[in-house]
Amino acid sequence: MKDFSKELSFKTSRSSGAGGQNVNKVETSVTVLWLVAGSEFFNEHQKELILTKLKNRINADGYLFLTVSESRTQLMNKNKAIEKIIELVNKALIVPKKRVATKPSKGQKQKRLDTKKKISEKKENRKFKL
Repeated sequence: MKDFSKELSFKTSRSSGAGGQNVNKVETSVTVLWLVAGSEFFNEHQKELILTKLKNRINADGYLFLTVSESRTQLMNKNKAIEKIIELVNKALIVPKKRVATKPSKGQKQKRLDTKKKISEKKENRKFKL
């Protein structure tokens, strides 16, 4: 898990929701911005992975951004934003293991056929016979 928080930049804005009188005058919502291509923490392959997996969150300028306004304080929102963007990037770097196709064993095939036969007999017994 790489901590690239030194490369992040922040913008604040007034957040919506609860806050009483402060909601109109205190900028508690935090937007964290990170230039993916300019990162020194990741190699080119990792940057390519991030750009492809998080393309919906990256704007035309190449900035990955995330807005957090869960808390009433700017500091807590900033900390949550850092945690979330680091978690998001680390999840994007995980390459899923390729699935190896396998065939069902003879026992599995036989078990499937047996259960099909039992269900068929059960339904057949429900029918009215003359």
